[in-house]
Amino acid sequence: MFNDIGPLELVTLVVLAVLVFGPDKLPKVIQDVTRTIRKIRDFSESAKDDIRQELGPEFKDFEFEDLNPKTFIRKQLDNDDLGLKEIRNGFDLKKEMAEVTDAVHGRETETPSSSSGSSSSSSGGRVDMTKKPEEDDRPPFDADAT
Repeated sequence: MFNDIGPLELVTLVVLAVLVFGPDKLPKVIQDVTRTIRKIRDFSESAKDDIRQELGPEFKDFEFEDLNPKTFIRKQLDNDDLGLKEIRNGFDLKKEMAEVTDAVHGRETETPSSSSGSSSSSSGGRVDMTKKPEEDDRPPFDADAT
């Protein structure tokens, strides 16, 4: 709960508590605080159990920590059913960035995709950005429909 409090901060809190509450009332205050924290924990656990019971048996392994977006995404990305590990391992960011940099600067790359009829070899190593894409089966863009 207090993982980021160092020894100096802890001593400072104890000294401050003794000064504010006094040495005679401090044990009573500590008992009240711990009792309140315990009641809050019990209340939250009973609320979680009630929600799990209301959701039914199909949500028996439901964890409330999964509602945190970071935890949810991390859990889904670590799931091996999607095959994302193969995609992640097959993607080489440095190689992709080098290809993009070479294309921007007009240099030839040694990949098979650049040697298969690209316009960079016919225009002196430059990529023609104004060239229209090849005829494909896409319908024409209709701005009124969007």
